[in-house]
Amino acid sequence: MGREGRSLSSFLLGATVGLAVGYVLATDKETRKEDMEKVKKSLNTLKDKFAKKGQVLDEDIFHS
Repeated sequence: MGREGRSLSSFLLGATVGLAVGYVLATDKETRKEDMEKVKKSLNTLKDKFAKKGQVLDEDIFHS
């Protein structure tokens, strides 16, 4: 990875950590808990969609 790539990845990592810390400090515990439940639900839905797409691709590729 070049110098620019390391700089960009360091910047993105720092920004992510900063956002996470800011979120934790700015919200109360109940709000964070509700938000995390929404995120978990969204991630599970997304995971299910990808699993279905994977099955369709598998059937198309290996059963043709």
